[in-house]
Amino acid sequence: MTKTRMRFFLLERSEDVSGTSGTGIVAEGCEFSSGWCAITWLTPLGTYAWYPNIKSIDGVHGHGGKTRVVWLDENGLPEAAQEQLPRRE
Repeated sequence: MTKTRMRFFLLERSEDVSGTSGTGIVAEGCEFSSGWCAITWLTPLGTYAWYPNIKSIDGVHGHGGKTRVVWLDENGLPEAAQEQLPRRE
């Protein structure tokens, strides 16, 4: 059986270049084991899109670093936040 590894992420935007999605957390996404990604925009339009890989998302929506991918851990927290959580014994 093939091992699967799905990862979840958010798109966090510091500047809204297009004037459409705003700033802060603007989309939720999932990267499938195949590398394909699905995202849904957290706007009133609520659109969905598929991309062949995470680099494509960054290329289309990154706007030169104005939008970044925030990877989530299995608890739905940003991976960077794990360092700030108390350790479980």
